[in-house]
Amino acid sequence: MLEFLSVYMSSFKENRNINVYLPHNYYEANKRYPVLYMHDGQNVFRDTGAIGGVSLSLENYLNENSLEVIVVAINQNSEERLNEYCPWVNGAYSKKVLGYQCPSGGKGEVYVDFIVHELKPLIDKKYRTLIDHTSIGGISLGGLISVYAVCRYPHIFKKIIAISSAFYRNQEEIEKLIKSSDWSQVESVYLDWGDKEGKGERIHQLFSNSNQSVCDILKEKTPNLTYKIIKNGEHSYKHFKERVPEIFSFLQKT
Repeated sequence: MLEFLSVYMSSFKENRNINVYLPHNYYEANKRYPVLYMHDGQNVFRDTGAIGGVSLSLENYLNENSLEVIVVAINQNSEERLNEYCPWVNGAYSKKVLGYQCPSGGKGEVYVDFIVHELKPLIDKKYRTLIDHTSIGGISLGGLISVYAVCRYPHIFKKIIAISSAFYRNQEEIEKLIKSSDWSQVESVYLDWGDKEGKGERIHQLFSNSNQSVCDILKEKTPNLTYKIIKNGEHSYKHFKERVPEIFSFLQKT
């Protein structure tokens, strides 16, 4: 079942819509559940309201498989998404991919701090959560900000999912941060990208190289990395939703 919250973000001085999935027997049972935080919340549960009309259809999947997890999906602010999901202003590698210097980015730290210091305490108080069993995941820029969040708060986010991540926006800085961060408390990492991500071979190759570079660094940081290159995988929700079973199989591993 889904519940809908409006949560005030003090740093951004605005309310943000939060969609919360609860296991079907949540109100009948008396137990606590692990929590997965996800970005681009309007694209997580239902096609209705999803940008482009296609979501991960996660509500149906979780119901059909009776998975006992709370999923907290944070809706994006469409005008600020690029700023909030990029911890730094777009760098040189981004210019190489885009063909121009993009001035966006730089609010990712504030966005992640909202999740940790405002949203998570609210969710832990309102629902029966396993406070120390918290994961985070996202797609494209959501993958970038998820990896950043783990670098900043590895004692909180123990599992991470990064799908077709747009690391290229902050390539130089995210690589440096991963290298300097302590990943010893992180239990497991899932990383993937498609072999047809970009429009044209040049863009695809740059996108693929970006993900491979981050992947190679993570291999040195944690022994619990699962990574996949998805055959015929494109940068669209039609393709992203096909990975949902893989994602939750990964999350259920101990």
